[in-house]
Amino acid sequence: MKATRRLHDLGQSLWLDNITRGILNDGTLQRYIGEWSVTGLTSNPTIFDHAFKHGDSYDEAIRQKAAEGKAGEELFFELAIADLTRAADLFRPVHDRTGGVDGWVSLEVSPLLANDTAATIRAAADLHRQAQRPNLFIKIPGTAEGIPAIEASIFAGVPVNVTLLFSAVQYVAAADAYMRGIERRIAAGRDPRIGSVASLFVSRWDVAVHDTVPPALRNRLGIAIARRVYREYRGVLASPRWRALAAAGAQPQRLLWASTGTKDADASDTLYVEALAAPDTVNTIPEKTLVAFADHGRVGGMLPSDGGDAEVVLAEFGRAGVDVTALAAQLQRQGAASFDKSWKELLDRLAAKRATLVPRTRAAAATP
Repeated sequence: MKATRRLHDLGQSLWLDNITRGILNDGTLQRYIGEWSVTGLTSNPTIFDHAFKHGDSYDEAIRQKAAEGKAGEELFFELAIADLTRAADLFRPVHDRTGGVDGWVSLEVSPLLANDTAATIRAAADLHRQAQRPNLFIKIPGTAEGIPAIEASIFAGVPVNVTLLFSAVQYVAAADAYMRGIERRIAAGRDPRIGSVASLFVSRWDVAVHDTVPPALRNRLGIAIARRVYREYRGVLASPRWRALAAAGAQPQRLLWASTGTKDADASDTLYVEALAAPDTVNTIPEKTLVAFADHGRVGGMLPSDGGDAEVVLAEFGRAGVDVTALAAQLQRQGAASFDKSWKELLDRLAAKRATLVPRTRAAAATP
C-alpha cells in the first residue's frame, strides 16, 4: 500500500500545494487523486507566477481576456478562478462523500489588502461569489487585521483557509475567530456548517534558525512548534464551547500543516510529512514532496495529542537563545511581506506576458 494511502486511512488528508493549467489538462491532477489519495489542493501567487513564466498554457486565455480589457488583478483572478473551479469539480465527489469535510481548493485574497480588514471582507465575499463552488476556500491571513475578517467572512458564509499561522497563540486566535463566526450564525438562525482550515507554516521555523543553533537542533523547531499547536487543537475540539457548536451542527476547523517541503538538502525530503502524521488534520505539500513521499515515504507513529516532547525540545531552543514568541511574530510579519512581494512579482509577470501577446494598439486602448 502506498504511504499516501496509509496516511489517508489513518485520517489525515493530503492536499497538493500546486495548481497549473498543465496538470489539469494532461490528467496529472486526476492521477494524483486516483493513485495517491490526494483529496484537495492549495494555491499561492508564486505557483501561478512560475506557471506564467515557464509555459504557454495560459497564453490564449490571456489574449482573450486582454482583448476584453482585462488587466492586473482582475485578469489574474479570472485566470486563477478558471483553474480552481476545474480543480474544485475534480474534488467535488470527495467533498460530497465526506459531507464537506474534505475535497477543498483554496484561492488567496490580494495580499495588498492585508492591512485593510473591511476590504479583505469584501474581497473574500466577491471571490467566493465569482467562483460559485461550495468547496472553494478563500485564504485570509491570521494577522491582527485578518482575524476580524475571518470572523466576518465565516458569519457571511464564506469558507476560509486561515493562512500565515506560526504559533499556538496565533492558532488559538484563528480558532476563536472561526467559532465566533459560527456562534453568530447560530444566533441568527443560519446554517452552522461553514468549512475552514487553520494553516500552520512549519519549515520556515527551521530555515529561520538553521545557522544560529547547534547542528543537533537543526530541523527540529518546526516539528516541536507543530506538536505544541496540535495539543492546542485537540484541546479546542475537546472544549465545552466547541462541543456545543458541534451539537448544533458545526464542523471542525481542521488544522492544516503548510510549508512542509524540506528546505535543508541534508535532511530527508519527506521529513515533515512523516513527522506530522495525525488524524483530523491536513498536510498540503509541494508536488516534489508528494512524489517523494509516494515513492519512499514511511508512516510511523501519530502525533501525540498531548504534544509529546514539544516543551522539552522548545526549552532546548530557549537555552540556545531562540525566543519562539518573538520569532513567531517575526515570521508572520516576514510571511506577509513575502506574500506582498510575490503578488507584485506575479502581477508584473502577467502584465509583461499580456504586453507580448496583445498588439500594442489594442493593449493601449484596453489599459485604463
